[in-house]
Amino acid sequence: MIKKEEIIKIGKFQKTHALKGELNMISNIDSDYFSYGNPLIIEYDGILVPYYAETIRPKGSSSYLIKISGIDSEDEAAQFVNKEIYILKKDAEDWLQEELIDSNELEGYKIIDSSSNEVVGIVDRVDDTTANLLFIVSTQNGEEIFIPANEDFIVDIDDENKIIIMNLPQGLIDLNKKTI
Repeated sequence: MIKKEEIIKIGKFQKTHALKGELNMISNIDSDYFSYGNPLIIEYDGILVPYYAETIRPKGSSSYLIKISGIDSEDEAAQFVNKEIYILKKDAEDWLQEELIDSNELEGYKIIDSSSNEVVGIVDRVDDTTANLLFIVSTQNGEEIFIPANEDFIVDIDDENKIIIMNLPQGLIDLNKKTI
């Protein structure tokens, strides 16, 4: 049985498309994820149910037309309309890191250190010009600091509230402070 703490939201079905069971899906994960046979998880009556993509094709930068295995009519597809789509966190780790590298969608997100539960600052931009991906963060003191966007440090990304919760190593923030 799949548990809520094991999943992460990646999108939503919007409407049916045509008559053979395709759906219009908005998602923030690369469509290749589904090509490898990874499940998409939909909640029905409090139960998380895995489904698999039969076909998927891009419709825009974050919009896809998807056909779910076993869903062969518009009526069957209609049950998915407005349902949120989840994937297993353990399956998503590599894909989420790629998503961070591919876009600066995390600009404006608030970073919170999970150990102190304090706001570190706001992501101004994501720097991918070096070997290590970095969050360039403005602190509440007006300082600019650099935080590695390492998946080992990221505990959770809350897109709805624009928050990144990170488990930052002790002393990492102090490395950014200028000493004279």
